[in-house]
Amino acid sequence: MEKALVLFSGGLDSSTCLAMAVEKYGAENVVALSVFYGQKHKKEVEAAKKVADYYKVERLTVDLTQIFKYSDCSLLEGSKNEIPEKSYDEQLKETDGKPVSTYVPFRNGLFISTAASVALSKGCSVIYYGAHSDDAAGSAYPDCSDEFNNAMADAVYIGSGKQLEIKAPFVNLTKADIVKEGLRLKVPYELTWSCYEGGDKPCGKCGTCIDRAKAFEKNGVKDPALN
Repeated sequence: MEKALVLFSGGLDSSTCLAMAVEKYGAENVVALSVFYGQKHKKEVEAAKKVADYYKVERLTVDLTQIFKYSDCSLLEGSKNEIPEKSYDEQLKETDGKPVSTYVPFRNGLFISTAASVALSKGCSVIYYGAHSDDAAGSAYPDCSDEFNNAMADAVYIGSGKQLEIKAPFVNLTKADIVKEGLRLKVPYELTWSCYEGGDKPCGKCGTCIDRAKAFEKNGVKDPALN
């Protein structure tokens, strides 16, 4: 039986990826890999543990904090930049075509490369990650684009001796599409955390909170995490 590794943050997208992998391969053949990268809060880390425990999958963690310590990304601990309280569309109007301030430099590239090494060591033949088209729109997060995914998939396949495949099942889908699939899979969205802030409840103002709310609204469902 094939084994899959899922890049897993504990957020909506990666939790839906995890559910898809469990449905296809079985929980005993799925490994969830969570990455610390110096984020300002630990809410998503706590959420990742809860969701992984829910699915009864093996969960591994790695720490890449030192790689990002030179960045002024607003998501990172020590950054002087505030996390914007506006939609990505509004943010992109101010960036002159550059990524938004919450873009962690080449994060997905590093995450995928790290996952490839771990996946090979754990006997996995496929890596899942939750990049989607809404994040890639307008160069907000260029490492979520279809073009980037194809390039990384080729590199990992060749670099692994053609042993390892990358799957980004949502790369051409919207966040609303992800929620639709997650509702079919009965993903425990009440356990997930997407907000860039680390409060007791999601702030409802940051870009990812705004996108998440719209995705549930388009599916005619209230976000379970807000109950």
